Amino acid sequence: MAEVALGLDVGTSGLKAVAVDARGVTLAEAGAAYPLYTPRPGWTEQNPADWLSAAASALRELSGCLEGHTPVALGLSGQMHGLVALDAHGEVIRPAPLWNDQRTAAAVAELEERVPRAELITRTGNPGVTGFQLPKLLWLRSEEPENFARTRHALLPKDYLGYALTGQMATEPSDASGVGALHLSRLEWDRDLLEALGLGCDLFPEVLPSSAIIGGLSARWAQATGLPRGLPVVAGAGDNAGAAVALGLSSRAAGVGSLSLGTSGVIFVPLDRPTPDPQGRVHLFAHADGGYHLLGVTLAAAGSLEWFRRSLAAHTSFETLILEAARVPPGAEGLSFVPYLAGERSPHLDPDLRGVLSGLSLAHGRGHIVRAILEGAAFALRDALEVMRPLAALHELLAVGGGARAEPWLRATGAILQVPLSRPTLEGSPARGAAILALVGGGVYPDLAAALAVTRPERVPLEADDPAAYLEARGRYLEASRWERERRRAGAEMGT
Repeated sequence: MAEVALGLDVGTSGLKAVAVDARGVTLAEAGAAYPLYTPRPGWTEQNPADWLSAAASALRELSGCLEGHTPVALGLSGQMHGLVALDAHGEVIRPAPLWNDQRTAAAVAELEERVPRAELITRTGNPGVTGFQLPKLLWLRSEEPENFARTRHALLPKDYLGYALTGQMATEPSDASGVGALHLSRLEWDRDLLEALGLGCDLFPEVLPSSAIIGGLSARWAQATGLPRGLPVVAGAGDNAGAAVALGLSSRAAGVGSLSLGTSGVIFVPLDRPTPDPQGRVHLFAHADGGYHLLGVTLAAAGSLEWFRRSLAAHTSFETLILEAARVPPGAEGLSFVPYLAGERSPHLDPDLRGVLSGLSLAHGRGHIVRAILEGAAFALRDALEVMRPLAALHELLAVGGGARAEPWLRATGAILQVPLSRPTLEGSPARGAAILALVGGGVYPDLAAALAVTRPERVPLEADDPAAYLEARGRYLEASRWERERRRAGAEMGT
């Protein structure tokens, strides 16, 4: 019987499960949605029990599609940075704050007061970031002391799923490096940093290699899903590193990265050494292959277009909006959009920045606004890329995500970033990356390099617009962005 590996991705909107063969080709997939809770402005939470129900449903559906195949292992991936707080019995204490939760500004200030920002960046590759797990623990200690007193374990979303599946607590470097407490050069929990914060390393699980087996599928989960009892469960990767594995991106083959145009926009650039931006303006994380990667994030890329459609064009398809934008010349005839609708990550790291639409006139229509939104997301990514260029070689980006299906957006983005774009011939999903890591953990390949040599997708080059057509628009965008950041600083100084 042919060998297959399974991959699970605990996403923000739902869970995805895939089965791939030894060549990395997806044979079957399943999924299940779950709710996102926003109990207060700036808060985003999910119930970890919803992830488990979705995993049971998706794995049960997937196992029914495996006739004639033998599953060798199950790999994990998922949204990074979330906090699943468990008590001494391994029970969930409260809903899990997620990666985009912004309640921790005071906790970040406390963190950087106790451990200077420059030292944080040197040790962990990043400054204090509101979305990371470590500030969430400080918030829990300050705002919910009874819950913090009960907390014995702090797990990331995919690692909680791994614990539920196997009874074993473990993590791996790519996800652990997004906690904010992993010493990047040693790839172990930073005891000195945690002691400075009054926390212990025993809160966090053991850090294993990404392709390591954390345990076997329990009898209860085997019965619930139809999968073999004892099926090896592999540590896997955080969602961005998992997607990079699916695309064949390796820290040992520098120069090729990825561009994801989803709800957020993400530029992923592999590195062979931990080389942070001294100011921490872009993220530095461990990669699943034992190396590292830089990550630049704008929080509202396709999310800005979704906001516009939901608010002002509810009965119009995305395809129609993109076609209208394509009829507008580059630069949107003087209209500029700054996509800080949910604050901004790279390179500003400010949750209180807000979006700007400037230059609006009676001559502008809906297509102009959409064009400005698409260009604004690309300009925001360019801001992050400018920080990354001195730190890593880059000569190609693989375009993925829902926005990568919009040719006008890709042509504009390629011109604005001034990096050649290509489209991979196979899906670059975190679930598929987790399954490829499971091929390694399950013994189909001796290591990840051997797996990537077989599963790496082909690349199709994409055309870009003329970069010169966006020079003036870039200047207007930078002016609008600078205006918003100055407005934000003035408000902060006035205490508003």
